[in-house]
Amino acid sequence: MAKLKTKVIVNPVAGARSTRRKWPIISRLLERIGLSFDFNYTEGVGHAVELARAAASDGYRYLVAVGGDGTVNEVANGILLSPNAAATALGVVSTGTGSDFARSAGLARDYTTACNNLTSSKRLTIDVGVVEYQRDGKRQERFFVNASGVGFDAAVVKETERLPKLFGGTIPYVAGMLRALLSYKNKSITLKVGDEEESHRVLNVAVANGNYMGGGMRVAPDAELDDRLLDVIVVGDFGKLELLKEFPKVYKGTHVNLSKVSVKKAASVSIESAEPMLVYADGELLGECPAAFRVVPKALSIVV
Repeated sequence: MAKLKTKVIVNPVAGARSTRRKWPIISRLLERIGLSFDFNYTEGVGHAVELARAAASDGYRYLVAVGGDGTVNEVANGILLSPNAAATALGVVSTGTGSDFARSAGLARDYTTACNNLTSSKRLTIDVGVVEYQRDGKRQERFFVNASGVGFDAAVVKETERLPKLFGGTIPYVAGMLRALLSYKNKSITLKVGDEEESHRVLNVAVANGNYMGGGMRVAPDAELDDRLLDVIVVGDFGKLELLKEFPKVYKGTHVNLSKVSVKKAASVSIESAEPMLVYADGELLGECPAAFRVVPKALSIVV
């Protein structure tokens, strides 16, 4: 790959705050592979969006996100909000707890291999999703690269954010799920997928661009990052014991065969509910319903 002006954006608190410790090693690996770069640490939620947008607008044509799924989401948002989105590539060194986007995109999840792959000439141009939601009474919008949705998963994200950041993988999700399960109640929604409108009582609705969520669960087994469609996984009116019984199936993706689970593909989705429902994207809590989702085809170039 020809040398590009590269900005590396590092989230030091990603991966249960382990990324700050790993960064000196990662930095030396990047120097060893001949990557010409400078870097910035993020200083809080939303900062990576600002850093990435400024870098892409200022002539950097290669941005590398070092962190978790939330960091990747923010860097991608910064690129996509810049006037140079079409000419800017995204690289990923996954050091977070979940690494779901890396799984979905087939990227290396160990940082040594990921660093070595950053000089690859291979590109994958992926679709991105856009979610519109409500926050503080105002409509807001966010790009997502892997998955978004409403309902139980969003409640799990909320509970997971409250837990000490001690473990990686699926452990935080499962712990958050058990906490959320104690008080969560299924919701009645109006779901519009493409031109079809339906009413459901649901546990959860996931709107997926990629396959994996929750630190390795294959929630959307048939999703493809570049098919110009979003996969809509509607998890119906499960009881708590029923959910616990069927939950292991989500790791293999066989939950989609259950009678109370349906899967649809569409370029646009909307969800309304008379009851409060939280909205999340790429593992981060955003706001509340009503929510609308749409796909933006071939919007982001990632280095693979």
